[in-house]
Amino acid sequence: MNFPELSDITPAKMEALKARIARLGLDLRLVDEQFTRGGGKGGQKINKTSNAVLLRYAPLGLVVRCQRERKRSLNRFLALRELVDEIEVRISPGTSERLHAIAKIRKRKARKRGGAGANGPDRPES
Repeated sequence: MNFPELSDITPAKMEALKARIARLGLDLRLVDEQFTRGGGKGGQKINKTSNAVLLRYAPLGLVVRCQRERKRSLNRFLALRELVDEIEVRISPGTSERLHAIAKIRKRKARKRGGAGANGPDRPES
């Protein structure tokens, strides 16, 4: 698999993705890429073109499908980024930004659930 076309993606985002791929030591030749017909909102462009991207990474058995945008090139980039996220979660969970973000959200929710304020139901008034 080659890198997606650069016309719709900023060079900084592309370089960041390339750096993550290099850091993880991924071989993009093992990624199987398919284009399928899209569906849903978007009208004629979505319904008549094969712009949904399906990526398979056989060594870990991962499959990612992306159809967020109407353009195939953007969907290729987004699908590759999602695939790298999933691979990073499996291979190197300590460095995964995605796991870090999930942990941060869990911590915030735990703080919210912790009580109903300073004088919560289990705290006596002072």
